[in-house]
Amino acid sequence: MHKDILPMLYKSVAGDGTAPLPMGTSVLASHEVFSPLMVMKQSAMRHNLASMTAYCRQHGVRHAAHGKTSMSPQILRAAVAAGAWGICAATPAQVRALRTFGIEKVFLANELVDTAGIRWIAEYQRDNPGSEFICYVDSLAGVALLDEVIAEVGSRLCVLVEISVPGGRTGCRSLSEAVAIAKAVNDSPYLHLTGVAGYEGAIAGDRSEASLAAVRHYCATMIAAAEAIDAEQLFPAGEVLLSAGGGTFFDIVVESFSGVQLSQPSVTLIRSGAYMAHDDGLYARIAPFAQPNADYSFQSTLEIWGRVLSRPEPELAILDFGRRDVPFDQDLPLPHFFRDRDGSNPRSASEGVITAVNDQHAYLRIPAALPLAVGDWVGCGISHPCTAFDKWRYLPLIDDDYRCVGEVTTFF
Repeated sequence: MHKDILPMLYKSVAGDGTAPLPMGTSVLASHEVFSPLMVMKQSAMRHNLASMTAYCRQHGVRHAAHGKTSMSPQILRAAVAAGAWGICAATPAQVRALRTFGIEKVFLANELVDTAGIRWIAEYQRDNPGSEFICYVDSLAGVALLDEVIAEVGSRLCVLVEISVPGGRTGCRSLSEAVAIAKAVNDSPYLHLTGVAGYEGAIAGDRSEASLAAVRHYCATMIAAAEAIDAEQLFPAGEVLLSAGGGTFFDIVVESFSGVQLSQPSVTLIRSGAYMAHDDGLYARIAPFAQPNADYSFQSTLEIWGRVLSRPEPELAILDFGRRDVPFDQDLPLPHFFRDRDGSNPRSASEGVITAVNDQHAYLRIPAALPLAVGDWVGCGISHPCTAFDKWRYLPLIDDDYRCVGEVTTFF
């Protein structure tokens, strides 16, 4: 190794930090652990994978788990092993990472317009005919761009016509536009029309009645586009994919698409990714399985543990994690547990509230009489796993006794 090339450092592993924690390490009672550290609970992850698999089986839908949440080979392979059809990506670089992870079915839930990305993906498909790939198109210009680059490679890609709404993200704004794009795809020797798709999570952000009505209306728009394309007999023989359904409204998507009647069979493909980790904030409020009377449930898998740096005021403790370590875009971390500095004496932290985070500090408000010493552990749940994983290249996978039973690595 060149003297200027440094080995990967595992920031929560003590010593030289060049290897993950040994199996069996008690992460809160070991001198081999640096603070802060984020951990992932194995039992909760397995529960979430099983819940989603059971739900999809019950409703007869497929699931392309969104990989951007964790970008972790261990988690995404586990999702496929548990029954997911494949894994979603958002960028060509993520597609490449998923292929490196050994994922055979990849869905780029986005337009593919980067010429280097088109070329790499087309070459991969040409050289690996047993793998599957799908992406979006939402314009005649996009179809022409795909044709131009793929013609130089000699390959064929499956595409979905993306549907959106005025003021929304990418996607067709009218039925006539969707039909015109479908015709262009059918005229292309390099593209294969597979169905229609969209993303309802950009339409609404909560579970209010107004938001649910907006999502249902959007689903109806996607259905209308599929029916218009079908009426022109533009779908090739075989099944038609109807794809939407992020972490917030996949239940509404499944309900809406269940009654679609086309001239050939249709299949619903949802794309939730946050379910693999879930959380104690955003998704604990808005995920379908978090709603009253849900048949299934998700459990939070992620915890951030840090030590008390200082207790400069009776009602204030300063912790050693901050924006570099925890998500803060939706909610601040939620205190769950206190432990003594050697990991013993677990107790509830329900009286604590984190009020702010700096780059490397968190402000924990607690009752003045509450015993919490410098060096003690504070364990918190997080909100929004999509902005948690990207801060950690390595997380210990732990059992319910906080012993290390594996590792989670990320590739952002």
